Amino acid sequence: MKINSLMIPNPITINETTTITEAIECMKVNSIRHLPVVSSGGQLRGFVTLADLKQGLIPSMVSEVSLADLMIKSPITVGPDDDIEIAAQLIYKHKISGIPVVQKGSLVGIITETDILRSFIDMMGILTASSRIDVVINEKPGSFKQAIDLINKNGGDIISIGMTGQQTSKKIYYFRLSSCKTDVIKSVLEDAGFDVLDATD
Repeated sequence: MKINSLMIPNPITINETTTITEAIECMKVNSIRHLPVVSSGGQLRGFVTLADLKQGLIPSMVSEVSLADLMIKSPITVGPDDDIEIAAQLIYKHKISGIPVVQKGSLVGIITETDILRSFIDMMGILTASSRIDVVINEKPGSFKQAIDLINKNGGDIISIGMTGQQTSKKIYYFRLSSCKTDVIKSVLEDAGFDVLDATD
């Protein structure tokens, strides 16, 4: 999935002459926590967050602190055609909540941790009525396919599959299924030698 399918296009922006008070008010009125700072030609100049602005509000009242002093001048950016995984990794690694989306230096959008979470929820089918079964599967060739076949043959319609990222000889797979009774599936998997950690109707 590409970033351009999830990003907020043409986001609200400010310029470097905007005051800190004006920027905070803009965020409050529009219920947002990030503001790209752009030039008159739409070139990205910086990025500010509500937390940054709040920290600078009091100092700005008693000194010459300006928006330009508070903004991130070389923010982490992504391109609209980058994979969504890149944005997710950057947000996680740098502990940030939003990233400007830039194409040839011009701001074309913004993507936030909320957008990525929404994408994950959609892909995993978490908000749809569903069942789940968590299975430990070893690296023996054919084990994963065997588990899928047993689930399918015993009434499990698989919506999505997640797994732990640890590099071990065994991994936990989380099978999200269309709503069904999981007791039969659990029994069949255990009879075949699989360790079923949890089964939820």
